[in-house]
Amino acid sequence: MKKTIALLSSALLASAAFAGCGSGVKANTVHSVDDLKGKSIGTQLGTTGYIFAADVEDAKVEAYNKGADAIQALKQGKLDAVIIDSEPAKVFVSKNDDLQILSDPFAVEEYSVAYKKGNDELGKKLDDAISKLKGDGTLDAITAHWVGDDADNVPYEDKNSDVSNGTLVMATNAEFPPYESMSGSNIVGIDVDIMNAVCDELGMELKIENMQFDSIIAAVDSGKADVGVAGISVTPDREKNVSFTQGYATTTQVIVTRKD
Repeated sequence: MKKTIALLSSALLASAAFAGCGSGVKANTVHSVDDLKGKSIGTQLGTTGYIFAADVEDAKVEAYNKGADAIQALKQGKLDAVIIDSEPAKVFVSKNDDLQILSDPFAVEEYSVAYKKGNDELGKKLDDAISKLKGDGTLDAITAHWVGDDADNVPYEDKNSDVSNGTLVMATNAEFPPYESMSGSNIVGIDVDIMNAVCDELGMELKIENMQFDSIIAAVDSGKADVGVAGISVTPDREKNVSFTQGYATTTQVIVTRKD
């Protein structure tokens, strides 16, 4: 009897060891901002998360073209944490029950629309339109369709058929839900809806160019796009190349980890 129990115990231990080796995923060791020191951190290339992560002492920062790729690397145990904007983080965590968002915020930032330096006429029109949409509640209504328990993901409907003032080309990166992502062959999200509403005010038609996030500022600077809208916050480096409107949304950079 003792021999049987001993054999059974050995079998269970071997099974547990095999399962641990098979998963290859180490336990979470990041429980606060302070725990990021010396850790492996994933971010999306060119984002403020990538910029901020570089300031973490002794951290190894891995940049990915897509936030989803960083999240996948975290799940596989290749990273200790991912730093990303709060709303995309919520989307990723809602689809992965083995991940969590730490209660400690990493940084607070504001999103703005980037436009070509020297194009002050366009900049004023954009600012005036954003001010109006803030004042009449349109921006809040758009956000409510994409964020929160009652979000229905219903896109904004254009209210003005007048596009006599031409086309506004918007550079974005459709890998950033709920601000912009792919739905079939269409790019949808908060930023798309806001710029459609802005174009209603300007009497323009919106054309969207999807590209890598770190190509957006260059596209605006070169004139390939009129505006860059992709959850972009103002930084000194970016201001060297483009100008920015007032902020249209305030958000938080958060830390995503595997669950304990």
